[in-house]
Formats: sequence, C-alpha cells, structure tokens
Amino acid sequence: MRSICVFCGSSTGKDPIYRAAAVELGTLLAERGIHLVYGGGSIGLMGVLADAVLDSGGTVTGVIPESLEVREVGHPSVTEMHVVSDMHARKALMLKLSDGLIAMPGGYGTFEELLEVLTWRQLGLHKKSIGLLNVGGYFNVLLQFFDHAVGEGFVKEKNLALLYTSGTVHGVLNQMFEKESSA
Repeated sequence: MRSICVFCGSSTGKDPIYRAAAVELGTLLAERGIHLVYGGGSIGLMGVLADAVLDSGGTVTGVIPESLEVREVGHPSVTEMHVVSDMHARKALMLKLSDGLIAMPGGYGTFEELLEVLTWRQLGLHKKSIGLLNVGGYFNVLLQFFDHAVGEGFVKEKNLALLYTSGTVHGVLNQMFEKESSA
C-alpha cells in the first residue's frame, strides 16, 4: 500500500486519546512511506493527522469540496490540495487516490464516508482494504449495531469481514497489510 485515505473528525473530540491516535497514525504513515489522502481540513483530527504526517517528513493530499474549503479551513501546507464540487466528488476522488482506507473517530460525515466505502466494497465497486481504528472503543456501539443488522437479516455475516477493526494504530495497519499481502 502506497497511499491510505483516512476519514476522521473535523473536531478533536473530548478525550485526548483521539488526538494521540491521530498523531501516532500520521507519524507511522510517514515513517512507512505511505502517502496520506484525507479531507483537506486543518482543524480537528484531520488537521492533527495531516500535521503529524508532514512533521514526520511524509506527503499529504487533501480533497475538499468548495463549500467546505472555508468552513473546514483548508490546510495550507499539504503537498497537494484538490478542491472538488461536492461531497460525492470528494469521496470518489479520495477512493481513487488511495490503496486502502481507514476510519478514525468522527461524526456524521465520518460515519457516512465509512458506510459508503463499505457499501461500494460490498457491491464490488472496489477491492481496497478498509480499516476501523476503534480508539478507546469509540465505535463499539456501531460494531454492535452491525452484528444486530446481521442478526436481523439485513447484512450478510460474510460482509462483516470487509472491515478490519482494531483499537490500535499498529493493529489496524497490520490487518490491512496482511490482507493485501495474501491477496
């Protein structure tokens, strides 16, 4: 994997563990020579992540819709910035520019991004690894809901395996790289 797209919040959350995980992920991506593709913001976990990659000598591509460029305060120091027409174009370009995807804690936008790329994977529109960085158990309730959806017959159990989940940066990256090397 040469590039990974990371979906994460435009805020840092209340617990400092989220910020620490973003720094750890950004630093590790740069150390491994993995290019970051992300939402283009300079605020929240997005900004912390991009800064960590850049501070560690890595490269970063931001993809931000015109309508959010000012609102999310587009990052002025990224290696490359794409300004696109809307959120759908943003997700499509982020997917195109990346070899794998990771979701970190975030809000509705992060949930939507994660669920869309999972749906695209389920439908066979891409074959990229998708990781869920479950920092501090942030996504536990969502993962329980996925199990509930399987139990109710709305999600096939085999599709739960489309998502690699770990509470640690190393854990999620290792799962994604193991999958790629066995493919």
